Amino acid sequence: MTTSLGKRCVAEAVGTFILVFFGAGAAVVTLMLAAGTTPATSFNIGIGALGGLGDWLAIGLAFGIAIAGSIYAFGRISGCHINPAVTIALFATRRLPGRDVVPYIAAQLVGAAAASLLFAWAVGPDAVVIGGLGATTPFPGIGYLQAIVIEAVGTFLLMLVIMGAAVDERATPGFAGLVVGLAVAGIITTIGNLTGASLNPARTFGPFLGDWLLAGQNLWEFFPIYIIGPIVGAVLAAFLYDYVCCE
Repeated sequence: MTTSLGKRCVAEAVGTFILVFFGAGAAVVTLMLAAGTTPATSFNIGIGALGGLGDWLAIGLAFGIAIAGSIYAFGRISGCHINPAVTIALFATRRLPGRDVVPYIAAQLVGAAAASLLFAWAVGPDAVVIGGLGATTPFPGIGYLQAIVIEAVGTFLLMLVIMGAAVDERATPGFAGLVVGLAVAGIITTIGNLTGASLNPARTFGPFLGDWLLAGQNLWEFFPIYIIGPIVGAVLAAFLYDYVCCE
């Protein structure tokens, strides 16, 4: 029996909520823990023996575990895209009906916004003032175009993994959540300190909206980076996978 569009949208909203609350929330906690310390450079937000790289690994794992849990919970219901770039790439390769695209993306944005606002309420003003709700922006030395390319490359790898582990019917069953989650963790560990490693327009939308509504920073000027980069990377990866791997 095909699950109704309404139930699939609820699954997308809840899955994206989990992604942002726990993933972006981990970034907020990292910044709150580091508050008051003097970083080695403006490029390093890190604390502890491993510095920034250790922090990004922890943040990446938080995202990866949240994504894996969401996939195992909702993958059979909605596909668990929890990412507008993934939704658009699957539509572009004719794996998702056009009528589902806008409802899916709307549900993802609502879930992301709800997660950021609830996290801010639960943690308090420091989540906004110090943690910025985990908003993604380019780090020092990373230009606008560079950030778009980095986000595109990161999402390209993510989408390739999704195609091979979750979308392709020949994939070994039961491993999609683990493999996709680990891929996200690895990507974030590498490019987190370059662009924040969004890989997902909804993941950036939630914190941006929360910061804007709660008198935090106005970061909307950076939003095109996290729309263009992830969508381009995801669409290119989906078409490449079809070209290389499908008969």
